[in-house]
Amino acid sequence: MLSVIGRKVGMTSIFTESGKKEACTVVACEPNFITQIKTGEKEGYEAVQISSVEKKEKSSNNPEKGHFAKAKTTPKRVVVEVRDFDGEQNLGDSFGVEVFQEGEFVDVVGTSKGKGFQGVVKRHGFSGVGESTHGQHNRLRAPGSLGAGSTPSRVFKGTRMAGQMGNERVKVQNLRVLKVDAEKNLLVISGALPGHKGSYVIIEK
Repeated sequence: MLSVIGRKVGMTSIFTESGKKEACTVVACEPNFITQIKTGEKEGYEAVQISSVEKKEKSSNNPEKGHFAKAKTTPKRVVVEVRDFDGEQNLGDSFGVEVFQEGEFVDVVGTSKGKGFQGVVKRHGFSGVGESTHGQHNRLRAPGSLGAGSTPSRVFKGTRMAGQMGNERVKVQNLRVLKVDAEKNLLVISGALPGHKGSYVIIEK
């Protein structure tokens, strides 16, 4: 089954049938189109290109217009390639939230929020060096020792240190679809999804 491109609207909470209050995320899914089908004979592997979100004609160059014209659709802003191609889809096919059913589990891929340059306490959960008394000075959030001195006289690759945090491709697995609103093209998925409000995510079955 194909994946679906959606836009993260925000989080809320709903009551389930058992009366339990459950946190969830609302995802708006505009119509998705199949704009390219890649085969092993031509590209060397099998995949399908999915596009969504309308793009203005004046913002599109001629190669983009020609590419989407082959699928008999207008230029799209978000283009994603997925490998879960089962051979049942055709070029130009349109689909949306109707491919999901309430109660089934999905995986969601997105780009996490960027946190900028962060220290080891926030980035890796370090507890800092020592306590705030007994001569400690500005060491509460320090990383501590990075390795031995004479041997090996260097810092090993992969040592947990301060650095860029967030802004990474993240997949959250086994999230349950709580509601499917085909009229408004909305999905309600349990839990939190990666990314900020308004960011685009890929929902995989």
